Amino acid sequence: MSHNTWVTRLNIVIAFVVILASCLLFRLFQKQILEHGTYLAQAEGQYIVKKALLAERGKIYASDMFPMATNRQYYQVLAVPRNIKNPDETSSKLADILGMKKSEIFSLINNDKSYVPPLKHGLTEEEGDKIANLKIRGVMVLPESKRFYPESELGGQVLGFSNNLGEGQYGIEGYFNEQLKGFGGEISAEKDTKGRLFSIGEKVEPKDGSDYVLTLDHSIQYQAELVLAEAVKTYQADSGFIGVMDPKTGAVLAMAGSPSFDPNKYNEVPQGQQEVFNNPGITAAYEPGSVFKPLIMAAAINEGKVQPDTEGVFSNKVTVDSYEIHTSTDQAYGKETMTQVLENSDNVAMVWISELLGKDLEYKYVKDFGFGRKSGIELDTEATGSVLDVKKWSNTQRATISFGQGISMTPIQLMAAYCVLANGGKLMKPYIVGEVRSPDGRVDKTQSQEIKRVINTDTSDKLKDMLIGVVDFGHGKKAGVPGYKVAGKTGTAQIPKPGGGYYDDRHIGTFAGFAPAKDPKFVMIVRLDQPKNVKWAEESAAPTFGKMAKWLLDYYRVPPTE
Repeated sequence: MSHNTWVTRLNIVIAFVVILASCLLFRLFQKQILEHGTYLAQAEGQYIVKKALLAERGKIYASDMFPMATNRQYYQVLAVPRNIKNPDETSSKLADILGMKKSEIFSLINNDKSYVPPLKHGLTEEEGDKIANLKIRGVMVLPESKRFYPESELGGQVLGFSNNLGEGQYGIEGYFNEQLKGFGGEISAEKDTKGRLFSIGEKVEPKDGSDYVLTLDHSIQYQAELVLAEAVKTYQADSGFIGVMDPKTGAVLAMAGSPSFDPNKYNEVPQGQQEVFNNPGITAAYEPGSVFKPLIMAAAINEGKVQPDTEGVFSNKVTVDSYEIHTSTDQAYGKETMTQVLENSDNVAMVWISELLGKDLEYKYVKDFGFGRKSGIELDTEATGSVLDVKKWSNTQRATISFGQGISMTPIQLMAAYCVLANGGKLMKPYIVGEVRSPDGRVDKTQSQEIKRVINTDTSDKLKDMLIGVVDFGHGKKAGVPGYKVAGKTGTAQIPKPGGGYYDDRHIGTFAGFAPAKDPKFVMIVRLDQPKNVKWAEESAAPTFGKMAKWLLDYYRVPPTE
């Protein structure tokens, strides 16, 4: 080989080595300098673990601090299908403990996925231990906090529920969901090659949800639900509601609906029956019938149009713009005072009073009493009811509204309006949260709120006497309590047909009132939907009111005055 050939080959080798070294150096520069952040992130992904720290959902209490909604520790079962060696055998072992079909479990874990939703939530500690003791690779048991309602159905429609995702729905749970669930935290820790955690780094503490203390009186709520259930059964009603409120403050003391549900078992309520989640006190708007008459009477007295002893002579019917209106019994009551108009529940006389008021004044008082807008109570899914704008009122609508037809309202709105009659003339904002207790120890107490003065004190006093007359001498006799003056009014409301008009064979019976009449401790609404074996509210809602009122007067230890 010539010298020149050998030198040429040597130069080629040297050039190759130089090029190779340059490539290696460039790659090293690229990895260490240019891609340092990427590989650091990957390394942290392998060795730095971030674990969520869950916040505790706030508790809900009755006014006496009896727990209505709290939390219990349960367990959930997770599976990583790709790590399960024998899906068939695993499904067999889990089926009995989980109360699931083997085929159902097998269909979830017979794949190569790294994640599937939890196989089951809400396991007891005993059930969790049984699964953990099986020591099945790819199956894990983890603790979870689950909502628990100690009193089952008691107050269910007020509370609402918290679903499997920890989100509140309906009632207090839905209205205050964000405040109740708080804010989750996070912790970072290093993980060694065997998966063990050490050297805890950054930590963001979770913030638990706030606790809510309701104005609900646990004992009154229990009794209201008991009395209502008996009334629905006795009068063969489709459903019903009893509400109790403090007239001086607007605080709700009880809201009982029937049928109801157990928030612990909300997921067992069939799809077609989930209207039981709604609280009828705030959602079931209806035409109230004659319980509305005292409010229009109060407006007329407050405006000086009539007085309790004002007399008139009234037939069994009256025609307004070619529309014929009859008394409920088609009886002519003849000569009556305004007090007797309420005692007899005379529709024809109420039409005369509405003519004295006129559209504008009648509409003003309807709005002042709080109808046509939400009451603002702190419960999810409240309805507004319906009040047609006065510009669209005909004379017939003005007339029928005077006795509670052509206008719709919720029981909470009607209760608040009766508080005006009971407390001297002030519309109070209804509320059901007494105080909020934050995790940091701060306590925010709810202050009662006067929305406006609707009638003067003198008018209120006159209406009290007139409504005592309804109970003593009129259709409200069965709402009375021996030894006490009770004020109130019956209402047997027809149910509107979808296409217009009213059903002849369907009605809603209501009694609205308060006691003791001169210095009321409570305002109460009793509503029974479509009772089958009675015709009038005086036979169903009135005696139900009387039974509950007697219990309340005993509970408050009010001495008899008669």
